[in-house]
Order: sequence, then C-alpha cells, then structure tokens
Amino acid sequence: MESVKQISKPDILKALEEVKDPEIPTISVVDLGIITDVKINGDESVLIMMTPTFSGCPALKMLEILVKERIESLGVEKVEVKTTFDVQWNTNMITVKGREMLKKHGLSPPPELKGLIQIETLKNVTCPYCGSKDTELKSPFGPTLCRSLHYCNNCKQAFEQFKPVE
Repeated sequence: MESVKQISKPDILKALEEVKDPEIPTISVVDLGIITDVKINGDESVLIMMTPTFSGCPALKMLEILVKERIESLGVEKVEVKTTFDVQWNTNMITVKGREMLKKHGLSPPPELKGLIQIETLKNVTCPYCGSKDTELKSPFGPTLCRSLHYCNNCKQAFEQFKPVE
C-alpha cells in the first residue's frame, strides 16, 4: 500500500478522471468541475471537496461513493468526501476536455458565460451532431434540471443542451 505522503494532489485528480458522472458517462467528475478541492492531511487522510451541479442532483450520493472508492483503491485508508456549497458550481468550471465529452455524449455544451444568462443563451445553440447553428429551442426544461431540449433544422436531430449556469 502506498503512503498518503507519496500521493500528490495531481495524482488524486488524475485518478478521479476515471470517475464518470453516472448520468453522463463520457465526462469525469474532474472535467465536469465538481471536484473543488483536494487536501492531503498530516494524519495520512485525504479530504475531497465536491460541489454538485445542482442542489437536487440525484446522482450525488453515488458520486460521493465512487470518488471515495477510487481514492481508496490507491491505497489511501482514510478518505472523506465532503459535499459542500462553499464554492458555487457553474458551467464555466467545465474543462475544455469536458465540453468535448459532453458533445461526444450528444449534448450541446454550454457557452462560456461572462454575465447575465438570457433566454437567447438557450436559443443560440450549436447542434452536437452536425455543428449547425440552425437550431430551435423546444423547451428550456429537459429530462433533468441541467438540460434543455432543442431541434436541429439541418440534420433533423433532437438534442439536449447542458444548460449554462453562472
């Protein structure tokens, strides 16, 4: 078993890239931006801080378990995963790789935000299948809180957008 002192924060983050979101299995918890801090303590314990994308996220407990199990698999005996709202999650926290993984899953990634979210933000969406901007917002309410429903007039595909949140 490795000593925690030999494991660094980058090692832990690299391992957590293998933990995928149960609802969007192409994206890791790291690339989704929900891992907000990793602390390696002097008592050889690891504390991982996590912020959910939405307060009512149904996958939250499962994610906590998956994160804990992955770090334990590195030989760390004392792992605490703490969900907190100290850092408010927003879609700008999704990495470039994460945005590509959303597209791979068939979701249009949210735009980078620099201000107030307007309904136009949901209307001007690129199709994840063909790249066309000739799309229509069908409903701002999708199958989960974090998605909206769209239709592409070019490739005739229905798709979802991962809603922007700031």
